[in-house]
Amino acid sequence: MSGPGAGFEHPPTEVSWTKRDALLFANSVGCTADELHFLYELDPNFAVFPTYPVVLPFKKDQQEVIDFYAEQVSSKIPGLPEFDARRVVDGQRLVQFLKPLPTTSAGKKFELRTKVIGVYDKGKPGTVIETQQDLVDVGTGEVYSRAISSSFFVGQGGWGGPKGPATVNFPPPKDKKPDLEFEVQTNAQTPLLYRLNGDYNPLHAHPEPGRKMGFGGVIIHGLFSFNQACHSLLKGFGGSDPANIKEFQARFASPVRPGDKLVIYGWRTGEKKGEWEEIRFEVKIAGGKVCLSNGRALMKVVGESKSKL
Repeated sequence: MSGPGAGFEHPPTEVSWTKRDALLFANSVGCTADELHFLYELDPNFAVFPTYPVVLPFKKDQQEVIDFYAEQVSSKIPGLPEFDARRVVDGQRLVQFLKPLPTTSAGKKFELRTKVIGVYDKGKPGTVIETQQDLVDVGTGEVYSRAISSSFFVGQGGWGGPKGPATVNFPPPKDKKPDLEFEVQTNAQTPLLYRLNGDYNPLHAHPEPGRKMGFGGVIIHGLFSFNQACHSLLKGFGGSDPANIKEFQARFASPVRPGDKLVIYGWRTGEKKGEWEEIRFEVKIAGGKVCLSNGRALMKVVGESKSKL
């Protein structure tokens, strides 16, 4: 890590969740009645869906509705300009699943520990801030999940910072049909349900912020598509077993609007790191653009994947 802001550590943030939070999340990211271990708290294999930690930076330890803009005010990174959190969207995210989450945080103290990897000036389009965020059991020091994320601050570049390194790309295999195809139909209620996980950004509920940012109105949370894609891969390739996924990442390529149909494509590569096979994927809006690119996961593939779900 080098450059302005690199290595800066934000104060740790205490986080918590309940079984009800886990149930709501699973319902909002596409889990279905044949996956009761994510949807029914008395199931003997009841588990938290693996990507649940991505909502904790927004939810923190709150159960009540949060003032999103007020909560986004964080420690100023030394040597950098102040950035407006009302004009920020997801860039890219990698999540590593290191330990299964308990179905509730009760009885333990968890916190998010966040450090800056780099801050990159992309000129007129904006600024990218890349961070590493660990979910840590304070009592034991164990890390349950790690997220490497980039946030894009729209129209807030041109301050003379470094452009940043070229990103590594994980394109779909050429001339190979997908091994999995999954469709998700969104509607006007989609972002209104997903936001109840704790991500109360007004951009996903009211048209005014989206108009100001050039999106024309409400857009769906990028992390909704991210989590839906993870669910599709886990169900299609991993038998819906949370133990069968180790890493999951994607780049947020274009906005999704309520009413769009998502089409998730997954490819097996046959390339393995030990027992984990590399999966490539992308998500398109039916009849339109790619909305999640650079899709990659490390998984244990069980049985024959279902080609269309």
